[in-house]
Amino acid sequence: MGLDHSSESRRPAPGRPDRALRLGVGGPVGSGKTALTAALCRLLRDEFDLAVVTNDIYTTEDADFLRRNAVLDDDRIEAVRTGCCPHTAIRDDISANLDAVELLEERHGPLDLVIIESGGDNLTATFSRGLADRQIFVLDVSGGDKVPRKGGPGVTTADLLVVNKTDLAPLVGADLGVMARDAERVRGGLPIAFTSLRESPDVPEVAGWVRTVVRERTPA
Repeated sequence: MGLDHSSESRRPAPGRPDRALRLGVGGPVGSGKTALTAALCRLLRDEFDLAVVTNDIYTTEDADFLRRNAVLDDDRIEAVRTGCCPHTAIRDDISANLDAVELLEERHGPLDLVIIESGGDNLTATFSRGLADRQIFVLDVSGGDKVPRKGGPGVTTADLLVVNKTDLAPLVGADLGVMARDAERVRGGLPIAFTSLRESPDVPEVAGWVRTVVRERTPA
């Protein structure tokens, strides 16, 4: 059955904005972006009407991971193959991601939240504000406690910085106090959350932040 493009089908429900809040989740390879996305889906799927777009260069691996773990119904997860550096598809030419978001909203009606997970990239990766309304940037401690002070737009400008895998800090010689101090200095007061999905899979600080930004956009 084809998609219904009529104005009636696209009309927002009372009390909702005309489209979902789009939340970008970016960060380097292996930092825990997909695991964080999965955790947020499990925690928020009964509170908000949500969907996910994943980005990988050549595969659909991140989308496949989310589907295998049944964090959402399969048809609420769309995969984008970027075919190039991931930041190109989330910052420079965002058309494929916009198409995926619009497909999800056509399929499921007005949504509260669409999480757009970037493929792994470096500290310069940020989302175009034409694609994402809010951005989370995920680091992990295995890169060393020097990473936050290196800055880069992902670290300094994201709406929320998540320093993940804090349980590994003793194993890799990372000083969480140094990471906190440097992150606070380069971020100028923007929020920071230290997480370990292994030790605390409910990621309370991150989930609480997401709840707040969604509810600010979607009045009761």
